Amino acid sequence: MAGKIRASIIGGSGYTGGELLRLLLMHPQVEVRSVSSEKSKGTPVTKVHPNLRSMTSLEFVEAAKIDSDVDVLFLCTPHGASVKLVEQYLQRGMKIVDLSADFRLHNSAEYPVWYGHPHPRPELLSKFVYGMPELHREEIRKAQYVASPGCLATSAILALAPVVAAGLVDTEHIVVDSKIGSSAGGASGDASTHHPERAGTVRAYKPTGHRHTGEIEQELSGLIGGRRVVVSLSPHAIELVRGIFSTAHCFLVKSGLKDVDMWKTYRSFYKDSPFIRLVKEKEGIHRYPEPKLVMGTNFCDIGFELDAHAPRLVVMSAIDNLVKGSGGQAIQSMNLMFGLDEKTGLWFPGMHPV
Repeated sequence: MAGKIRASIIGGSGYTGGELLRLLLMHPQVEVRSVSSEKSKGTPVTKVHPNLRSMTSLEFVEAAKIDSDVDVLFLCTPHGASVKLVEQYLQRGMKIVDLSADFRLHNSAEYPVWYGHPHPRPELLSKFVYGMPELHREEIRKAQYVASPGCLATSAILALAPVVAAGLVDTEHIVVDSKIGSSAGGASGDASTHHPERAGTVRAYKPTGHRHTGEIEQELSGLIGGRRVVVSLSPHAIELVRGIFSTAHCFLVKSGLKDVDMWKTYRSFYKDSPFIRLVKEKEGIHRYPEPKLVMGTNFCDIGFELDAHAPRLVVMSAIDNLVKGSGGQAIQSMNLMFGLDEKTGLWFPGMHPV
C-alpha cells in the first residue's frame, strides 16, 4: 500500500498494549496515531511505559477521542469490553485486530461453557478470522477483522497442530501442562502476583476448565474436519515474568514412528512459517525449547521426544506470552492483512544471556 499504515490502539496502558505499542513504534511501515487509556488519559505514554522513552511523544487519550481515521485499530481491552466497542467502528472501513477473547470462538454456544455467560452479539462472530497465521494465513490476508488468539492457546495449538492434522495421535486424550509467567496476569495485579507471594512458587491456578481450552479444541478440530478433540489443559504460575512453556502429552495411534517421521511431520506443516523454530539437539544445555531464549521475540520454539517406554509423544513449546502470545502475533496478522511480508517489524532474535 502507498504510505504508512495508520494505527490506533484502544487500551494501551497494560502490558499487552504496551508491548504492542513497542513493536508498532519499531515497525517500518506503521505510524501510530493515538493510544487510549481511561485511567491514564492526558498522561504521556512514557510515564506508563518508561521503556519507550525517546521513542514516542504520544499522550494517552480517552477511547471516545481515539483517532479513528486510521487503517487499522487494535483493541487491547479486557474480555467483554471489545464486543461493546467494536460495532461503532465496523462501518468506518478500517481493519480491526481484537486481542481480547470476545470473538475467538466461532460457536456462540461455547461462550457459556468457557466464559460463564452467553455471547452478547453472536451475529458478529462470523465476521472475525482467528488470527493464527500458521493455520489461517490465507484467510487472514483477506480478512477485515481478526480475533487474535490467547497466549496459552497459541503455545498449545502450535505444538499440537502438525501431529493432529497428520492423524498420528489420539485426539480425545491430549494433556497439556503449561508454565506461565506473571505478566500474563496483567499490569493491575492482585495478591497472587504480589512479589512475596509469587517469588519461588509453582502454583496451579486453573488445573481444569481454563477458558483457552475452547480455542485449542476449536482449532485442532478444524484440522481434522470438525471431528471431536478433547484437551485437558492445566496451567501453572511460576516465578517468571515473561514466557510460556507448554508440555503436551499425546498418545500415538500409529506404531513404529521414529524421530525422522516426527521431523518430517513438523517440517512439512511449518515449511512456510518463519516464526516456528524446531529445537531438538542431541547434546548441550539448550536441547529443547526454553522461554528465556524467545523472550521479546515473535518466535515459537517447538521440540519433541518419543517415549520408548509407552506409546507417547511429548511435545514442548516456548513462546513469549506478550509477543507471539499477544502483540507480536497481532502484528503478524496485520502484516498479512495489508499485503506485507509477515516478518516485517518482527524479524529479530532474543537476547542471550538474560
